[in-house]
Amino acid sequence: MVKTTQARKDERPALWAQRPIEWRESQSPVGYEEAVGWMEERVHAIAEGSAPECVWLLEHPPLYTAGTSARPADLLDPGRFPVHATGRGGQYTYHGPGQRVGYV
Repeated sequence: MVKTTQARKDERPALWAQRPIEWRESQSPVGYEEAVGWMEERVHAIAEGSAPECVWLLEHPPLYTAGTSARPADLLDPGRFPVHATGRGGQYTYHGPGQRVGYV
């Protein structure tokens, strides 16, 4: 026998269900440092309760992000595009015009 329960009428929905999510879409390339800086500020504002969560769709100018396993010797043309170290796993990832990135 499976027992099911119904939510009480006075129970509030989860916090995430109470807050709207902001959507942003940039029409021109956004620099990597600018995007990361904005998102870090947003994280603090969300934690303080002064801003909603945000999904931001954008494109970067040509660049590489370097994960924690990236080795400089793996880049065939290291001076071609800027390289930005990240705290994520993995190696190198190319980002550039025509490739939409989603920050959440």
